[in-house]
Amino acid sequence: MPLKDLPLDAQPREKLLARGAAALSDAELLALLLRTGIKGKGVLQMAHELLQLKSSPGDQNEGFDGIAGLLHASADDLKRVKGLGPAKRAELVAVLELARRALAQQLRARTVFATPDAVKHYLQLQLAAKPHEVFAILFLDVQNRLLVMEELFRGTLTQTSVYPREVVLRALHHQAAAVVLAHNHPSGTVQPSRADEALTQTLKTALALIDVRVLDHVIVAPGEALSMAERGLL
Repeated sequence: MPLKDLPLDAQPREKLLARGAAALSDAELLALLLRTGIKGKGVLQMAHELLQLKSSPGDQNEGFDGIAGLLHASADDLKRVKGLGPAKRAELVAVLELARRALAQQLRARTVFATPDAVKHYLQLQLAAKPHEVFAILFLDVQNRLLVMEELFRGTLTQTSVYPREVVLRALHHQAAAVVLAHNHPSGTVQPSRADEALTQTLKTALALIDVRVLDHVIVAPGEALSMAERGLL
């Protein structure tokens, strides 16, 4: 059924304006972004189907498995979905980028650990949906405000695949006073491994030589984030 044929109080736009965005389902919010469906498929049906797509391991077909997966998809990923033209693809990718920039602006404007949840949310938006492990660093100034985030390494994280020398050089380049280490677990669990703990201590020791403090190591997965500092593992 086209959106215009729904009862007025059930149409997503009117529902949002009357009751707030939180009152809408994921599919309704997505339908607002998509605006129109395709021949033989209304926009709400299309939104539901997009959210229900799943990818099997090794599957090359489109699959997003919910709103987080969909909004973490790249413009190229979205090309595989029938009915998503350039404009719709651009809008979906822009939504996530706006969220990233809003959180980054908060972290640049205030002490990072005044808003620890914002740090976790920011890192989830950046890393959680990646299909491979990524090691990243938040470089901070003397007031623990964000200078920049950099993704430095990819692949399974071990003491041999993350190079302390490169981390030290990047910290010196940014004149950082402190850092937050971060990586994702594509497996979905945020529990740190022994390798994670060993790597944290190795980098902490290396960075201490140039008076750069390691404030935390955050592990993220879709819908979850763990602070090793909060767990007493730093």
